[in-house]
Order: sequence, then C-alpha cells, then structure tokens
Amino acid sequence: MLTLIDYGSGNLRSAEKALIAAGARDVCVTSDPDLVGKAAQIVLPGVGAFADCAAGLAAVDGLREALHMRVIKQGISFLGICVGMQLMADEGIEFGTTPGLGWIGGHTSILQPNNPALKVPHMGWNTAEPVGAGIFTQAWGGEQDVYFVHSFAFRASNPADVAAWCGYGEDRFAAAIARDNLLGVQFHPEKSQKAGLALLGSWLKQ
Repeated sequence: MLTLIDYGSGNLRSAEKALIAAGARDVCVTSDPDLVGKAAQIVLPGVGAFADCAAGLAAVDGLREALHMRVIKQGISFLGICVGMQLMADEGIEFGTTPGLGWIGGHTSILQPNNPALKVPHMGWNTAEPVGAGIFTQAWGGEQDVYFVHSFAFRASNPADVAAWCGYGEDRFAAAIARDNLLGVQFHPEKSQKAGLALLGSWLKQ
C-alpha cells in the first residue's frame, strides 16, 4: 500500500491521479498513524508556508512519530514533494524559524535570483540537472524541464545529498535531494507531464 499523507496541505487529488497514472495500484490517502505504520511507500506533499505545513503535521496526534518510525527506523521508500521535501530539513527559515523533521541536514531560505526580471515565487518550467547516477538517470537519462511553484529552497548542509540542481538567476538550488530511502523534489511531478510521470514510475519500482 502506498500512503499519501493528508495533513491539510497539498493538492492531494492531483498527486493521487499522477501516482496512479505512473503505476501505483493501491493508494491510500490518510492521516491515520496506524495506516502510515503499515505503508509500503509514503508520499508527503506540501503547498504553502513551511511553518503552516509543519504545524499541520504536528496537529495530527502520532503522525510525526509514525512517519519517523516507518521511514527512518524501518527504512521504507519516502517521497517528499515541494514543501514536503523542505520539511525533511532541520529547519525552515520562513516567517521565523520552524523545526523540520531533521531527516537530512539543512535549512530552507528564500530564493535570491538577483535579477529584477526574475520574480519570486519561482513559478513555471525550469531545468532540473541530475547529479551522477541514481533515480533521475533511470527515469530521464539526463536533464529535464519540470514545473516549479515556490519561494523558498532547501539548502542542504552536505552537497552530496543534492540529487539534482536548478538555476534561477544567480541562485542555484536543490531541485531534488536523496539519501538512502529518502527522496525529495522541489518541483511538482504531478504537474510535470511526461518527465514527472517517468520519475514517479521509477520511484514506485524501488
């Protein structure tokens, strides 16, 4: 069973449809910690402010603990999308400092393209550039244009955790992070057409 976490943030319907189109057979949309504890794979979406999304997770009794047990202790496949990826960091620096899940070292901070022609939020298609071998090589074979909607970015403490980069003016940020069973993408695979479905398909087969 693939569990898509419902904690009041994220376009769940679009994510669910994309996962099914990519090959998922049993998608459970839930915030129930007991079901999370039985999941074979977990997807954490996220739209909006880091602090609001962190508060949404914390508001569901036992959910953060169930996620930690299943993902970190037991090592099942995890995918974080947009703010769902950012929540994997130690903290988010957005309207103050908010603790994250602390799964991958780093923090979030606002994009700084340093070009008046480039607006924040970064919205639309841009190129994700994979680093080395891995799931992006399997799915894409090289760089691909994908769809972004965000104002803040994950700044990984260890560059080795960055699985793909993206440039927005003078700001080069992590389009994806990966370590062991963890994968996070700043872009929206559910809005990225063939490239997004290819990535989801490869992840589902892990």
